[in-house]
Amino acid sequence: MKGPARRYDTLHMGRSSIDLYANEIGAPFEEIKSFAAFVGGSPTNISVGARRLGLKTSLLTGLGDDPVGDFVLHFLNKEGVETKFIPRKPGHRTSAVALGIQPPDKFPLVFYRDNCADIELTIDDVLAAPIGDCHVFQFAGTNLCKDPCRSATFFAAELSQKVGTEVVFDIDFRPDQWHDPRAFGVTVRSVLPFVDIVIGTEDEINAAMLADVGQMSVTHSQVSDTRVTGDVDKAIKIMLDVGPKALLQKRGEKGVRIHLRREDGTIGQIEVPGYPVEICNILGAGDAFGGGFLYGHLNGWGWYKSARLGNACGAIVVTKHGCANATPTMPEVLEFVEKNGGF
Repeated sequence: MKGPARRYDTLHMGRSSIDLYANEIGAPFEEIKSFAAFVGGSPTNISVGARRLGLKTSLLTGLGDDPVGDFVLHFLNKEGVETKFIPRKPGHRTSAVALGIQPPDKFPLVFYRDNCADIELTIDDVLAAPIGDCHVFQFAGTNLCKDPCRSATFFAAELSQKVGTEVVFDIDFRPDQWHDPRAFGVTVRSVLPFVDIVIGTEDEINAAMLADVGQMSVTHSQVSDTRVTGDVDKAIKIMLDVGPKALLQKRGEKGVRIHLRREDGTIGQIEVPGYPVEICNILGAGDAFGGGFLYGHLNGWGWYKSARLGNACGAIVVTKHGCANATPTMPEVLEFVEKNGGF
């Protein structure tokens, strides 16, 4: 819930890209003939989703001094996301992602992030951003894979804690962005003491905590089909003991399970059901959830209704082609919810 007045509701930090989605839905990747261009990147998607619902959002990402960077900025400016804190990084490229769509369960994607501009975000870039003038600072796990962005993100989370800005961490586990998937958990566990709310899937939660819950077993391929085994309930308990007050476990069509740390050290749970829909494309659904949840959370809707709003946003996006471009406005959400059982 919002405290004293600040200029922005949220500041989102992390990756941005041009996302090239296959137009041939159902075609194997090697048979794709054309792509549609959208804007993507987890924190970028969340900033757009929250803005479309009505929050005043700002974004801290890095863009190359290139036409792809112009493409991203043009879209964000049209959406009303604050872009004046986004540095251009000469000599580095705005990243790209190529994505296939083979519903219901195959959505291959390939990242092109060599010499990537958003990994070049620095502590100086954070100092120029409105950390103390927003209610929520949100970042993604991919931020932590390399310096200087890793150190800048740690600095931003630490600074947020000092100035009373709530920190929301989307785990965003992308194994192929790490030199060793085990390094992901080591790094995540270091930042958790500065985090208030964590958002992630079961696989992401296990990946973040595997050094504590047992032997790592990661199944991963270039098509981003990742499975991480482990005792997720134990992982959640350990994670909440480190510092966060809440963990939102995304469970796909089953909705969200909210885990809350109580003062006596026990963990409470709130089950928030999803909205059944016919799936076109699951990519971006979690980001749409994040935007919806943040809107409800900052407007005092409570844990259940905020997550239910997030679930509605995610359900709408899985029926669409793109990510950020497909996130709904509040009138669209309300129309959808009215037809599907309400909040």
